[in-house]
Amino acid sequence: MCRLIGYLGSVIPLDQLLYKPEHSLVVQSYKPQEMTAGLLNADGFGIGWYHGQKDAKPYIYKNILPIWSDNNLANLSRYVETGCTLAYVRSATPPLAVDYSNCQPFTHNQILFIHNGFIHNFRTSLYRPIRYKLDDTAYQLILGSTDSEHIFALVIDEIEKNPGIPLETALRNTLLQLIELAKIHSVYFSANIIVSDGKQLVASRYSNRLPTPTLYWLRDDPLYPDGVIIASEPLFKGNWNKIPEASLITVTEGLEVEIKPVVL
Repeated sequence: MCRLIGYLGSVIPLDQLLYKPEHSLVVQSYKPQEMTAGLLNADGFGIGWYHGQKDAKPYIYKNILPIWSDNNLANLSRYVETGCTLAYVRSATPPLAVDYSNCQPFTHNQILFIHNGFIHNFRTSLYRPIRYKLDDTAYQLILGSTDSEHIFALVIDEIEKNPGIPLETALRNTLLQLIELAKIHSVYFSANIIVSDGKQLVASRYSNRLPTPTLYWLRDDPLYPDGVIIASEPLFKGNWNKIPEASLITVTEGLEVEIKPVVL
């Protein structure tokens, strides 16, 4: 299981999310409090962010080292400022390799994607069925071996096949495909996902068996005015809201928060 953070709002330095909170993402890498599997998130990390002043494709910084051992990140995160970012620390699901191609976030054009969860026995269960569903553009995006990247490819496949589709709909359709495939192949999976195009955040909290990994949201905290945070675990004491199980949450460009069930 990994730990995730998504932020949308006024422009802030990255270290305000990665380092400064008492239970920051760096702390969650070595002392998580609510993981349902694993003890550490030491198998790499990644941060994706959008430029604070101009419309550009997202920037990526990732590493296969534990986040606490990257000597460049602390300085980089004080320098980089953004109004939209996704970040994660990885706990790899055996036997998936710890290498750069398996590190998130995954990206295509304006889209950033991070995933906390797994597909049970992925290589022998849904690996081929997912690939059969993909057109060539999404298929060719897959460079690694993780279940996460294949779920990302399903999201991109929805976007490529349906130009102009809302991001929320693309994520919902992806989850519905996973639900159907998991039922056919008698597989359990969990999919806490955050996806963004730089203007909005869309996230899911879903598992087809209990326990469902945790996911929270918070808006307009005094430390983060004009901002919304989505996170696997609260970063600090505050008015955090637990996202209901089997739900999608959308944070709009105007920072409105909408929560809907995955299955309507």
